[in-house]
Amino acid sequence: MEVDFVTVDVFTNERFGGNPLAVVPDARGLSGAAMQRIANEFNLAETTFVLPPNGPDNSAAVRIFTPRAELPFAGHPNIGTAFALAVQGEVFGRAVTDTLVFEQQAGLVRLDIQRSGGRVRGARLAAPQPLSVAAEVPADVVAEACSLGVGDLASDPHPPRIVSTGAPFVLARVHTRAALAGAAPRTEVFIAELPVELTTGIHLYLTGAPAPDDGHAEVQARMFAPLNGIPEDPATGSANLSLAGLLASLHPRRDLSLTATIAQGIDLGRPSVLHAEAHKREGEVTGMWIGGECVAVMRGKLDVGDAA
Repeated sequence: MEVDFVTVDVFTNERFGGNPLAVVPDARGLSGAAMQRIANEFNLAETTFVLPPNGPDNSAAVRIFTPRAELPFAGHPNIGTAFALAVQGEVFGRAVTDTLVFEQQAGLVRLDIQRSGGRVRGARLAAPQPLSVAAEVPADVVAEACSLGVGDLASDPHPPRIVSTGAPFVLARVHTRAALAGAAPRTEVFIAELPVELTTGIHLYLTGAPAPDDGHAEVQARMFAPLNGIPEDPATGSANLSLAGLLASLHPRRDLSLTATIAQGIDLGRPSVLHAEAHKREGEVTGMWIGGECVAVMRGKLDVGDAA
């Protein structure tokens, strides 16, 4: 059995930058076990598999796999898949419009296609779940897991803690660019203290000076998820989506539209740019979005033999 695939670099406008993604635009006939084996073969942060939707008003069902496990939701796979389908122009016999709705384990994911000069440039997604701010994680555990000292981690505006909009991450702010650049994952600490049932990974970030008047934040980030087969991710849409929501929730203003330009992948040599937004009304976060550009890279056929 052969299946078509394409690869896309996500959160970049230059080929070989951003976060690479493999997309199987028609995964009918593949079992979940076969999808996992294919994702392991590609060995990218994620591979997506597109299936017909269960609901007639939805565009597709999309399953997301890392080399080791299936994820309920992730940012760059959704944005890259929406881009690939929009470039393709149709999905399961239906024309792709400027709004797509994907069915996933975390719920329905709405994506808006971004075009410029008649060409598909990227996509923007809305969080499938409300912001969930969960348990704090001891700073010494996070520091050890990232090969840092406890003093490298900030406690303001929040201590390290688990935050989710569909996929849980430990979010932790570092004080300096040197600390961010020097971080490295220690798998044995993740195994002992941060299992995949607790968190997808650790998302470290560095912000500039706060801007309380306009709610704008410039951010640099790195994300480690070794237990999911991702030692470091070049760009993590779901983690940065949660980060935008968390920063908005902690902002002193009760009504706010926060925007953030987030750079990730710099230390991997795969620079990525993500555009995040979060709205807060009467003290409650009411919506979160993440988006960016994409570039098509490869297309081909994968011979799965009898692995389906």
